[in-house]
Amino acid sequence: MKILIINGPNLNLLGLREPGIYGNNTLADLEKLIAETCREKQIQVECFQSNHEGAIVDKIQAAYGQFDGIVINPAAYTHTSVAILDALKAVSLPAVEVHLSDVDHREEFRRHSFVSSACIATIKGKHFAGYLEAIDLLEKHLAQK
Repeated sequence: MKILIINGPNLNLLGLREPGIYGNNTLADLEKLIAETCREKQIQVECFQSNHEGAIVDKIQAAYGQFDGIVINPAAYTHTSVAILDALKAVSLPAVEVHLSDVDHREEFRRHSFVSSACIATIKGKHFAGYLEAIDLLEKHLAQK
């Protein structure tokens, strides 16, 4: 099994960005946790982060035929990007949407996700543990196929 982890804009600033919301750990810390977890589960994983919508769309499109599933935190693009939604729908890979914070308890505009309709699940407000839960969900989903 091979999973692609996609992180959107400003997640490269984890550890600096609003630590009261996002914590003090960095993107490198998250990627290390994901790599260790996937190694234990014998899952191949690749992590990708971009601040650019087009680069995220390109990465999703390139995942077709290369990955079995996607974990995606589109960050701010969650609420604005039909292009990312369309890319996820086009490749038809099972995807799980993840948010570090509980976006339902933040600003009103954060409560709408374009991406969620192309995902098998959405995990909110569990910080780094949400990514591990998403990996577990994908693993179980793919095992049932």
